[in-house]
Amino acid sequence: MSEKIQPDALKLVFDEPKQRVKPPKHFADLDPAGRKELALELGIPAFRANQVATHFFTHFNDDTQTWTDIPKEMRSLMAEKFTPKLMTLVRTVECDGGTTRKDLWRLHDGVLVESVLMRYSDRTTVCVSSQAGCGMNCPFCATGQAGLTRNLTAGEITAQVVAAARTCANGDLPGGPTRLSNVVFMGMGEPLANYNAVMRAVRNITAPAPDGLGIGARSVTVSTVGLVSGIEKLMKEDLPITLAVSLHTPDDELRDTLVPINSRWNVKEVLTAADNYANKTGRRYSIEYAMIRDINDQAWRSDLLGRLLKNRNAHVNLIPLNPTPGSKWTASRSTDEATFVQILEGYGVPVTVRDTRGREIDGACGQLAAAERSPEPNGATDSK
Repeated sequence: MSEKIQPDALKLVFDEPKQRVKPPKHFADLDPAGRKELALELGIPAFRANQVATHFFTHFNDDTQTWTDIPKEMRSLMAEKFTPKLMTLVRTVECDGGTTRKDLWRLHDGVLVESVLMRYSDRTTVCVSSQAGCGMNCPFCATGQAGLTRNLTAGEITAQVVAAARTCANGDLPGGPTRLSNVVFMGMGEPLANYNAVMRAVRNITAPAPDGLGIGARSVTVSTVGLVSGIEKLMKEDLPITLAVSLHTPDDELRDTLVPINSRWNVKEVLTAADNYANKTGRRYSIEYAMIRDINDQAWRSDLLGRLLKNRNAHVNLIPLNPTPGSKWTASRSTDEATFVQILEGYGVPVTVRDTRGREIDGACGQLAAAERSPEPNGATDSK
């Protein structure tokens, strides 16, 4: 494990904001037509908006002073009105020989969010945050324990993706330069509770140049704890993105505790909505299932899950729990995990066990941010 703290951010590490102000408007908060309208409002030719998009989405460059195709006298205005600084890198922690990298960002108002960049042999994926904190209150989740601070803007979400793309292009990951190929909304927050900003960010990610990053919609995954109303809205977007449902248990009794939103939309309603999404988009959905020792990893729960999913267009992604400091929740035994897999496979349900990357770098959502707020002198907490 290795760690880098940005010198210019050190003074910000322990200073909590006294008040919250509205995030600065960024051109990534707007659709392409809105970007051109902004240019015209500022007395700038509309084509300049396309130039901004090319610098930001194609070259991953938001330093207007280096934009030689923009007149010098116009660059400061561009910086203020189109690409204001949205986040500062406070801390980077790496593991897996540098192929897994977690970045901690401090936003304009001092709140902390995380993104994780992972390089595999066949792809490079960034996991981004959509909220600062989370209001879903799942008790085994570090972000849920922190509560919701605020929604992120589309610009703040998109900036995490662009930063990851820049890291890939610059060759800052082992193996040399590569292309960011996948984006997953599985970081801090409930994406469908910040629907409009998330969808603007998704369109920024998937739109072809110069309007976006040009990453295929099939390579974007949006996760939800089961906001049925959000899934129904997502169906109407006409985007074949992958839906991931954080189910964590097949029975309502336990899910009411593990995922409190279950009291609003139960397991049956969530799976029905996911089925409708799969039918509309033709995309198989993912069932995210955190394996928690002696809580949801019993053989009978695997049997129930198998019976629920055997005729559905779904894939189960079992996640060995990365315990949060001081939590009573811990990962399942390997024998229980293996039995769980075997039972699901017996029902013909596709199942994989997620790669446990990032365990030694506070890999679970919210752990690094929580450690940064720690009263310990170095701001760090061991997550193992």
